[in-house]
Amino acid sequence: MKFTDDKSLDEPEINVISLIDVILVLLIFFMATATFEQQSRLKVSLPQASNNSTEKDQGPSLVVQINAEGRFFVGNSEVINEGLETLKAAIALTAGDKRDQRVILRADGRTPHQSVITAMDALSQLGFVNLSIATVRRDDKN
Repeated sequence: MKFTDDKSLDEPEINVISLIDVILVLLIFFMATATFEQQSRLKVSLPQASNNSTEKDQGPSLVVQINAEGRFFVGNSEVINEGLETLKAAIALTAGDKRDQRVILRADGRTPHQSVITAMDALSQLGFVNLSIATVRRDDKN
């Protein structure tokens, strides 16, 4: 006859299923917010121009940015492939059917000239006619 209790020999168990679920949700959250943080780090040094520019407020506008390496950003999204067709697709997706809206081209001062021409060509082929090139005011004290 066996008088010992087998239940006392059971090892305590930690249920990790719910912990894994929480970790996966946190991982997805951090991955999603990391892409937004990357876009805010884009620093563009705009070229300088004289103070005689006129600026009209025409409502919301589409912003196309080009950094010093020649990479394109449409709105807040980076265009992965630097080809003309990919850039046109990204602009068309962001702008929708509004071809009369104002487009601001923000190119870094050290951007290769070909990248600026590629962006202008893509905008022209899509039918955008209201294009502004962003600059900063030149300090005339030099």
